[in-house]
Amino acid sequence: MDLTGGSAPARTSKNRPSDLVPDPDSVTPSGSGSPSLPVSGGAGPSSAAPSPGPRVPEARTSAASASRSGAGASLPRTSRPRASVPEARGPVVPEAPDARPDARPTVTELRLSAFAGHRSAAHALGPVTLFTGPSGSGKTTTLRAYEALARLGAGDPLDEVFPDAADLVPERARPDAQGRRGFRIGCTVDGPCGPVRLDLAVQAEPRLRIVGERLTARDRTLLATALRDPARSTVQAEWHTAGATPVTRAPLPDDLLGTALLPLRVAGRTPGQLEVLAAAEQVVVGLRSAFACDPRPERMRAPVPPGEGRLRRDCANLAEVLHRTHNDCPRRHHRLATVAGAGCAGTVTGLGVRELREGTVRAVLERAGRTATPLGRLGDGELRYLALALTLLTGPGVLEMDRVAEVPDAMQGLTLLADGLDRGLDRRQSAELLRLAVEIAGDGHIRVAGSVGDRTAAEARRTPGVTVVDLGA
Repeated sequence: MDLTGGSAPARTSKNRPSDLVPDPDSVTPSGSGSPSLPVSGGAGPSSAAPSPGPRVPEARTSAASASRSGAGASLPRTSRPRASVPEARGPVVPEAPDARPDARPTVTELRLSAFAGHRSAAHALGPVTLFTGPSGSGKTTTLRAYEALARLGAGDPLDEVFPDAADLVPERARPDAQGRRGFRIGCTVDGPCGPVRLDLAVQAEPRLRIVGERLTARDRTLLATALRDPARSTVQAEWHTAGATPVTRAPLPDDLLGTALLPLRVAGRTPGQLEVLAAAEQVVVGLRSAFACDPRPERMRAPVPPGEGRLRRDCANLAEVLHRTHNDCPRRHHRLATVAGAGCAGTVTGLGVRELREGTVRAVLERAGRTATPLGRLGDGELRYLALALTLLTGPGVLEMDRVAEVPDAMQGLTLLADGLDRGLDRRQSAELLRLAVEIAGDGHIRVAGSVGDRTAAEARRTPGVTVVDLGA
């Protein structure tokens, strides 16, 4: 199926299928002389289109949506704003008996139709999902695809998200007559609007660009883009309107995610536009909730200057964040100290912070009957355990991530992405971190997607509430 085929607003031609990314399904190109990358949803029930759901009522327009730029206006490449959820407005909630106005947008499926070594893969994601398998099975690239979608949803340009895009093209992908090759990824975001699917086709060679995008919900294609003119740095976009004209057509930049731009382009005056906005905003909020955490113990040992206290990806400023939680979140800090006792040697009585003369702060581990131990003296496994536990016990406000400030906290969540979740941890630390993840994910605020080794995977299979995906099976 082409990105603009099937129920898409655009019409397809009957030219020869593209060979940019080989796929067992026959596809038709969507452009005049410019075939687009095919998209495949993976095998199995999980890749089926979502069942029809409620319509979004018309009475959901707002001053924010009415003040946006017109649907047909183009965004100049020199002054484009980064994609963002509109201010003071959350996802439009369908007012129907089976709508779920309290559901937080969450990514429930990740599709790697053709990405690096993955082929026609569709993985259901639960509150805690752990990927396992032998070396080379694709655990890291699976999580990288998730993070890439999250960054695109936050408005990051394509070249920053995929600096090595050519390495992500499947080895068997043959170039077409124009020498083009690429890859395809996608996801499903569940929430108030029900399941919404996003599928993306990226051309990696000879020039990096998005050549096709499709947003679907309730068996309806709400947005479809296709590369019509390879000489231009735009794709032709068509989105559902259901007004005086069934669709709206306009060019969109080929280096930004079109779904993330829709809240800036759609006025929200018709039921169809409201449906498109609701689906797009749900996807953007769901994707932007991700935080990739990769604690590096060698960077966590030295004292650091105090600051705003937002934990970085490598957790090098762990002492700074502990300084903040110690002062601003005493209950959460005390709970972290309790959790530390289950993963650190000796009897832990607390986590303290010392302000040094040179203006820096140093975190210390307090143990019964002993002087406080600076965190710099702890083992690598203890430091990684503390950093990951801190991430689970905090939220977007304490993490260095692109938080959706315009959306109420009740509609937001957090997905922790942790490649090598159990790296450097012993059996006791891995089991305790797994128990903590399941406990925290139980309230729906935080979800976890990570990769683990065989030992932790075996323990996870015996743990209720954990989804284990074996990529080597």
